[in-house]
Amino acid sequence: MVWALLGYYSMAKAKKLKTTGTKKKEAMKTHEVFLEVKKLSDDASVPEYMLNTDLGLDLKANESLSFLPMEQKAVKTGVVVKIPEEHVGLIRDRAGIVSGMNIHTVAGTFDPAYRGEVSVVLVNFSDDEVEIEKGMRIAQMIILPVTKVKVKIVDSLSDTERGSRGFGSTGMKEKLDNFKKLDKDLNKFKRSH
Repeated sequence: MVWALLGYYSMAKAKKLKTTGTKKKEAMKTHEVFLEVKKLSDDASVPEYMLNTDLGLDLKANESLSFLPMEQKAVKTGVVVKIPEEHVGLIRDRAGIVSGMNIHTVAGTFDPAYRGEVSVVLVNFSDDEVEIEKGMRIAQMIILPVTKVKVKIVDSLSDTERGSRGFGSTGMKEKLDNFKKLDKDLNKFKRSH
């Protein structure tokens, strides 16, 4: 079996360093973090950054599948990964497959202990049958550092400006109201001309 190592750079916490006298400088220290990848077959594609500026590793299909409208399937990538300790691998859409085919990923979270094949669950939201071909870039995996928290039961929580207002509470209603008014004004204008 072929093992590949993918590295990415993460920024460590800033350390304040004393220079001369009372002057202080902040320096960011970098260290290499590796994503270990095991190929399950010779023709499997190793996850890769297409550009140096990319933050998501492109994942490629290792099989060809057809998706009927609204059909959901797991697509195999042919690789097993070892997520670095204190990190998580998150699956995200690729803009090209979303805009070109209306195929979306279903959320995926890969923990450091998982050692199964990376499969990406896709859903066809188009009105047509869609073909996913072997070798096609189907999703991205973003590797992020995480902080594991301790859960603490409390009797109350501090108040905030937002409070318990949920979905759309930070401006969506106002924007929708503005769009409705604009649509109403546009229809009124059309009728008058």
